[in-house]
Amino acid sequence: QVQLVESGGGLVQPGGSLRLSCAASGGVYSIQSMGWYRQVPGKQRELVATITWSGSTNYADSVKGRFTISRDNGLRTVNLQMNSLKPEDTAAYYCNAVLQAGGSWSISRDYWGQGTQVAVSS
Repeated sequence: QVQLVESGGGLVQPGGSLRLSCAASGGVYSIQSMGWYRQVPGKQRELVATITWSGSTNYADSVKGRFTISRDNGLRTVNLQMNSLKPEDTAAYYCNAVLQAGGSWSISRDYWGQGTQVAVSS
């Protein structure tokens, strides 16, 4: 059973930093990409940043220059370094992975973590 375990959320003042981590485990055969999405109540979940396992990255315009996504292939982990945080970054952050589970015969699909809360407030 594939699991994505997130860590690192919390409360921080505007201008501060947080680092989110997400580890994939449980029958993972091959990872195509991992990333972070966020959601506030009443709004759709939106992309924050993604990274392919070959290293290509994609960022939402609102976080470019402030957030950095990275991955550790051996640990099957993705990290999101968030600097210069703003109140509008407050949201539940969800880890996403597109991966094959079980073996080469399986089809890649999306998996989601349970979410970690980030609050930016003075």
